[in-house]
Amino acid sequence: MTALITGSMAYDTIMVFQDQFKNHILPDQVHILNVSFLVPEMRRNYGGCAGNIAYNLHLLGGEGKPMATVGSDFQPYADWMDAKGVSRDGITMVEEEFTAQAFITTDQDDNQITAFHPGAMNHAHINKVSDHAGITLGIVSPDGRQGMIEHAEQFAAAGIPFIFDPGQGMPMFDGADLTRFAEQASYCAFNDYEAKLMEERTGKTMEQLAEMVEAVIVTRGGEGSYIYTQGQRLEIPVATPDALVDPTGCGDAYRGGLLFGLMKSYDWAITARIASLMGAYKIESQGPQNHSFTKNEFAARFEASFGMSLPG
Repeated sequence: MTALITGSMAYDTIMVFQDQFKNHILPDQVHILNVSFLVPEMRRNYGGCAGNIAYNLHLLGGEGKPMATVGSDFQPYADWMDAKGVSRDGITMVEEEFTAQAFITTDQDDNQITAFHPGAMNHAHINKVSDHAGITLGIVSPDGRQGMIEHAEQFAAAGIPFIFDPGQGMPMFDGADLTRFAEQASYCAFNDYEAKLMEERTGKTMEQLAEMVEAVIVTRGGEGSYIYTQGQRLEIPVATPDALVDPTGCGDAYRGGLLFGLMKSYDWAITARIASLMGAYKIESQGPQNHSFTKNEFAARFEASFGMSLPG
């Protein structure tokens, strides 16, 4: 089985300001704001939802193909994907654009100032689901607006079950758009904030949305997750991490686990626990694609975390 993972590929440039923003921004002068922050600490991570989800699915041993548009500066990321064994068959380069990237400055209070440049991501719609043979499962994750709309339509038209995962792309869509996505999808995945926004914009509760799809998944950070399916709500415990280092990409790690469980035809109790453990592995490392484990390590930790064995 092969999963087609539509969404963004991005560089995340993270800078640390060794002070507090509030000491340098005068509230009564914000109308003429002109500030500069010295950031001696900086790191660049490979990210983007499609890249992150594909990386995590690959770690679990699943076959996933990210489908995304990138810019002329993508070569370092391409080299990283090759080194990690992640497919680049679905990557399309848009020569005149930069790869999508976020520039994030964090102060000592963990406040953040972020600038995001979508770049090549805005051309996501040039990629087509029909360009890829042998696809048995999909996910529509945050991407260019038109790309998300068209890829959902293409999955539905091809009869390929897919997860609708709007993430930070949700503000681009109104209630009618979001309802249409749910009508096309087989599964929906949100964090708890996105779930509330989905309810407000569509006028439907999670229970009502779950009647439209096979399952609705809601992640709740350190409180675990809920799976709404077949008229019930399953409560999935969190897998306790060994350290809380960086939450960036935890949602994508969870979704990689969801895809793996679905591809293996595991039940929701197993699938969501795999996803939960993926989130724990991720939060223990800086950046969204720097964690790793062996198959035996994952199986042993799964049993230790949940008191049950991982199916073979």
